[in-house]
Amino acid sequence: MRNILLALVITLLPLQAMAASEQGGGNKPLLMAGKQSLYQRVLSVPGARIAEKPGGKADREIVPFTAFYVYARQQQGAQEWIEIGTDRHGTHAGWLPASDTIEWNHGLTAAFRDPTGHDRVLLFRDSDSLRELTGQGSLKTYKRLYNEALRGKLSADSPVVAIQPAGYIDIREDFYLVPIHRHEDVYLGSERARILQVSSVPLASTGAASSDSGGGKRAYTAGLVFVVDSTLSMQPYIDRTRQAVTTIFDTLGDADLLGQVNFGLVAYRDNVSAAPGLDYLVRTYVDLDEGRDAEGFLSRLKTMRDASVSSRDFTEDAYAGVKQAIESINWDGHDARYIVLVTDAGARDADDPLSSTGLDASRLRQLAQQKGVAIFVLHLLTDATMPDQAADAKQYRRLADFPGVGSLYYGVPTGDVDEFGRVLDALAGQITGQVKTASSNRVAPAPVPASDNAQLADLQAKVEKLGYALRMRYLQKTTDDTLPRVFDAWLLDRDIRNPERNTLDVRVLLSRDQLSDLNDVLKQVLEAAEDGLLSPQNFFTELQSLAATVTRDPERLGTTTATTAGSSLADLGFMREYIEDLPYTGEVMGLSLDDWQSWSTQEQIAFLNRLEEKVGYYRALHDHTDLWISLDGGPVSGDSVYPIELEQLP
Repeated sequence: MRNILLALVITLLPLQAMAASEQGGGNKPLLMAGKQSLYQRVLSVPGARIAEKPGGKADREIVPFTAFYVYARQQQGAQEWIEIGTDRHGTHAGWLPASDTIEWNHGLTAAFRDPTGHDRVLLFRDSDSLRELTGQGSLKTYKRLYNEALRGKLSADSPVVAIQPAGYIDIREDFYLVPIHRHEDVYLGSERARILQVSSVPLASTGAASSDSGGGKRAYTAGLVFVVDSTLSMQPYIDRTRQAVTTIFDTLGDADLLGQVNFGLVAYRDNVSAAPGLDYLVRTYVDLDEGRDAEGFLSRLKTMRDASVSSRDFTEDAYAGVKQAIESINWDGHDARYIVLVTDAGARDADDPLSSTGLDASRLRQLAQQKGVAIFVLHLLTDATMPDQAADAKQYRRLADFPGVGSLYYGVPTGDVDEFGRVLDALAGQITGQVKTASSNRVAPAPVPASDNAQLADLQAKVEKLGYALRMRYLQKTTDDTLPRVFDAWLLDRDIRNPERNTLDVRVLLSRDQLSDLNDVLKQVLEAAEDGLLSPQNFFTELQSLAATVTRDPERLGTTTATTAGSSLADLGFMREYIEDLPYTGEVMGLSLDDWQSWSTQEQIAFLNRLEEKVGYYRALHDHTDLWISLDGGPVSGDSVYPIELEQLP
């Protein structure tokens, strides 16, 4: 598989050129223009090397996209040189040509969304052309430019210099950055949008398309892991799952596709401290490697039985089973990744004392999506759980929501085993059909037979849409599609044809150590608030200081809030400049003390619960070692990075 590293740079503020005589070189980095506490920072581009002095021999390699503080700028002939440091405490590293760096004065980045079914993003030569296009109110010019870019027929005087690649660039597999620099606000109809200045600096591809041993495309594969409630009374559903999988293996064998749809099995019960007779909380019976053939899967499934004693109540730790399937199963090599949760009870939420995960449905779904896993929920609506079914269904619909597709949830009326079996057969058969389609290089599978069951027909339509997107991603990934090499381009963060759709997601690049610091500081702030040590005013000051720090300068995490250092950014008078001019901010930065005091007690508790859930999310993400990117190609360490969604920050 190709391994392309792309950096698209967005500049937040117009940086004033430093005079040639500005030497700097002291023990403090240079301040950003007009700032009292914000230092200039840069990223190193691929291939950059450090010299001992301006204009000297550059012989020390740098890990691409390492962030440095700027200590001095000096002109050597026509070339500007920058003295860089690894921290803001006077640790000088050497000199780099300015052309080998990218100005990056805060941690905001962006990731392109999947363009499947939508227009790809156009990159423009200058902001004037893009601003003029957004202000025209007519799509005629846009359509012409888009079609020219699509055909690769851009003229020399075209305002468009490139178009987003057709293939979805998955940030989990082909890591890239979009650090934030300059932005302008515009309106598309009633929607506020932003024009962003960008530059791309891709690394050369290290290989062509993935291939199998015969030199063709690698075979399309799907991994499907069942996460099954194995508490008392679940044996009929366990047996019916065995029957469905047996049928699928026969179908795969007949089509010579064995090994292209692999099955796993995780069983869960509940907290054993509350009901010791349950024997275990969660157990992996079959992983995807063991589930490549019928014998491996079915022999292990035979050992799985439902519990002999009942759990404590009608709520069980379903999230523990899903989390284990996400984290413990090796999903590598599977183009389509599915979890099918089978349960008749509600899940223990983040605030439940018996929850082992500390996660809610949204955070758990986020972990799954970071691994490219879609979650189906087959919810058995038995008579025993009737009083809680509406709340449980709401919870599971949220867990099963997949971006651009909808919720992959199915409620089985009365927990009917026969209907459960029909739905399971239809779901697994449809996924198998999609593998056949991809293997035969057909764009679309055979039509799904119409069902007179409206709920099943709706689920099948969503599975078809999801499968199409995954197959398109696979086909695009196995073509030799190169990324454009573009500098000083501009793009729009919303779809011109459909202004309600964002074309990118905003993220903050953090290292594992920084995420650990964020986790620790947020826990301290919450504990101090719960213990009554912080007034409402100071509580918000602490949260906003933390939010501003993680966005602007994550290296200062853990040293800028009153709970740890005795003085927050707000106390120092720097809060405004940490927040001002940011094109995107999180939930906390948009709140005020008046907002908080106007909320009901229930709304305040919900807000605090969201913060506590984020602590659980940080812990889970930190432990997901396969998600972290080591820019130097070494093992995962505290310096490994991950672009975390802005909405997941305080």
